[in-house]
Amino acid sequence: MRKTFMTTAFAASLALTGCMSADEERQMTGALVGGGLGLITAKALGADNDWVVVSTLAGAAAGALVARNRETGQCAYARGDGTYYNAPCP
Repeated sequence: MRKTFMTTAFAASLALTGCMSADEERQMTGALVGGGLGLITAKALGADNDWVVVSTLAGAAAGALVARNRETGQCAYARGDGTYYNAPCP
């Protein structure tokens, strides 16, 4: 069951990349990196499965690029609690 779910999720993410603009791809990349870091951190700290899910979702929300100002080089990122912060774009 777990392998089927992971395979389906991976196939769906690959299918979505063909339908995305460059900005949407950057948002997705930020969310994936944030979620991955949340997952790795929770596993490294020995968290139970519920906290692993929570930290992965929080990391994905925090890593999501919301807006980019090309003139100033600033980007807005979601914190995961409904607020946003500005930082230099990568």
